[in-house]
Amino acid sequence: MTKHDIRTALRILSAVVLLGLAAGFAIGWLTGPRVPFSDARPEAAIAFDAQETTNPIGQTGNGVPGYGDVYVNDYGGLLIAEAEARIRDTLIGVYDQTGIEMTVLTISRMSDYGHAGEIEPFATRVFNTWGIGNATRNNGVLVLVSRFERTMRIEIGKGYSRKSDAVMQRVIDETFLPAFRKGAYQDGIERGVDATILALTGSYPGSLDNNTLERGLSRIWRAIESIGAWVLGVALVPIGGFAIWLRRYLRKRPRRCTRCASLMQRAGEQADDAHLDGPQRLEEYLKSVDYDVWHCPECAHMKIMAYRAWFSGHSTCKSCGYRTLETTTTVLSSATTSRSGLKRLDYLCRNCGHTDSETRTIPKKSKSSSGSGRSSFGGGSSSGGGASGSW
Repeated sequence: MTKHDIRTALRILSAVVLLGLAAGFAIGWLTGPRVPFSDARPEAAIAFDAQETTNPIGQTGNGVPGYGDVYVNDYGGLLIAEAEARIRDTLIGVYDQTGIEMTVLTISRMSDYGHAGEIEPFATRVFNTWGIGNATRNNGVLVLVSRFERTMRIEIGKGYSRKSDAVMQRVIDETFLPAFRKGAYQDGIERGVDATILALTGSYPGSLDNNTLERGLSRIWRAIESIGAWVLGVALVPIGGFAIWLRRYLRKRPRRCTRCASLMQRAGEQADDAHLDGPQRLEEYLKSVDYDVWHCPECAHMKIMAYRAWFSGHSTCKSCGYRTLETTTTVLSSATTSRSGLKRLDYLCRNCGHTDSETRTIPKKSKSSSGSGRSSFGGGSSSGGGASGSW
């Protein structure tokens, strides 16, 4: 590629990057947390006995199911073990990073627990009996699904403002119910939990500690993912093909001699070896760099152009400057949760024989999230806020 080609490519790349960053920042700024906390929510006329105790093995007790886990209790049999584990890990992360206590409960029927009627008072009774959420902030969230009664509710603590009810309703209408109507309960619950977390925090799980720009870029990527892998794949085929064609065209396109302006000719792969020195031929052998040799038939001017491989196990040697440096890693001591480890990197240049070595620290392994050890809720309560839906 000529300097003009490089400058043009850099301008295009810079423009795309700047537009992407601007879009990401704007989306991140516009999609901050949408569920404000407030102490102003009045108490609803739904009474409960604060002295009631839960049944820890999940059987009927006090007119509500007991809980065996503070994150997921799938008594309705809607989740496979892997999905349940994913949701639990997500909710542990939410608790560790935000302090929000969120739990998912599926049941077969409310009548199994002696309740006949609407889901709202039942959900509030479960919420308050379990004590979901921090007792001071009242930031708990209960996602309740009654399988055979085909109804669900997101019950929220009284620390959330009245405006949050409408937000929870949109989450139910736009995420949970469309999947439930198709019988895709597991997918609906997983996506619905993510959407609820997004509404509560302004970020998807896994990006809760992101800044405004990172949050926006995460939203863009989620939108791309929502298109569907097969649609995205179909779109990427022509894009990838065009990128490959463009790179090949820029590399092999006709070019004029800088001395006499005549059209130059490109030597074949075998013929160009005669014009390369030993280290350059070694780079081609190692597939770290590929060379093209162009020569002018009129004035015999020659130009050698180097194209670095996108993926290579060799780096540039600081001694000879060729991309012929190999790296070997040896673990000297493994990292644990209590101490860091140590590894040694040995460098050898296949061209000049230069050797070097350095040691690097391996970070400690992260301990289990603090939320993973919880066995009970924080004593929060709800005054009946949230939203419901049926399918």
